[in-house]
Amino acid sequence: MKIAIISSGFLPVVDGVTVTQINRLQQLSQYGHQLLLFCPDYSQLANIYPNWQAYTGHILPGVRIVNLKSESFLGLDFERNVSRRSYQVVLQELQNFQPDIIHVDEPERLFTGFLKIPGIYYAKKADIPCVSFFHTNLLEYGKDYFNTPTVIDRIIRYILKFPLTWIYNAYDLTLVSNRVTQQKLTKLGIKNLLREELLGIDIAKFSPQLRQTDFFTNKYQLPNIEQKVKLIFLGRLTLDKGWNFTLDAFTKIAQEVNLDNIALIIAGDGSMRDRITEKLSAIIPHTYLLGRVSPDDVPALLINSDIHVTTSEKETKGLTILEAFSAGIPVLAPRAGGVVDSIDDGENGLLFTPQDKADFASKLKTLIDNSKLRQTMGIKAKESVAKYSWEQATKNLLKIWQQQIEDKSN
Repeated sequence: MKIAIISSGFLPVVDGVTVTQINRLQQLSQYGHQLLLFCPDYSQLANIYPNWQAYTGHILPGVRIVNLKSESFLGLDFERNVSRRSYQVVLQELQNFQPDIIHVDEPERLFTGFLKIPGIYYAKKADIPCVSFFHTNLLEYGKDYFNTPTVIDRIIRYILKFPLTWIYNAYDLTLVSNRVTQQKLTKLGIKNLLREELLGIDIAKFSPQLRQTDFFTNKYQLPNIEQKVKLIFLGRLTLDKGWNFTLDAFTKIAQEVNLDNIALIIAGDGSMRDRITEKLSAIIPHTYLLGRVSPDDVPALLINSDIHVTTSEKETKGLTILEAFSAGIPVLAPRAGGVVDSIDDGENGLLFTPQDKADFASKLKTLIDNSKLRQTMGIKAKESVAKYSWEQATKNLLKIWQQQIEDKSN
């Protein structure tokens, strides 16, 4: 099969979309398919990602990456989006490649760059299927980045839902990975939805042998924390990940927990790094920011931690939650978004009431104080992700693509 993928992002940027892309491509390459993937050009971020060129051109057998001229997204220096002029490159490359199907990840974000619904025009002209994948709740991000009053934010979201549904309904199919997102999008008016397990975990990478004595001392030069309860945050240090709530909530934690017994480890980077460092370091003596961490280092980092904490309320699935479960550690997360499909409250993790600092503090204290509970939850967490694999997720996607091709040919 010849597959063209138009994506809002790719490596070396590390997030749910890009991790999904590289694992998907690796599987498809092994199966012998031909892939052409379009993504933004990251050369302007060479100071942050000096290895960006490693992810361009022919990166795997049968896989070619085409980087499109890009611009900053929402005025954020660390986020890139395709430019309007780059769409001609897409059309020319598609014409040369002659794909059997076009798959588009985050078409609404790409639309803001191209000012065109990605892939649709070519697909109709070539009479091939064109499907989309809903990854990110972008409608909910406006207040985080523009600090609009609540009433104004609601008006903006109401207005923007119309172009959002127009974009997604233009595709033959819109794929989602969880029940909560499917319900939200149905309510918005998107009519072509299909829910399937399309995300995975490379469970083999999360070997118990990665757990080592003095891991943080040897790997990250963090002294005297091996006997502490290690809380790990993994992801972007940006407003949309709930960091304003986190900073306020840890003030509450400081009143209830012996802070000498915990170490707070934060892996990631973003616009809030300095603020997070300043505020949390003043509250929790053992606070460590590791910066950007390679995906290859994530399994060992999680396995040598005790609790994964996230306060993001906008996740459509939460790939880091599945990774934490694979590492055998429980997760504390808000009862919001797609994470509720993954976390069985009280079994493999705990859910707290969104924006409730007291509930957050109480649930986190429960996990910090009870090592036996953490161990029991960790075992159940690992069991809960046994069904996930990138191999199965890719096979599920291939089955959908093949059905779309057959439907189009009939």
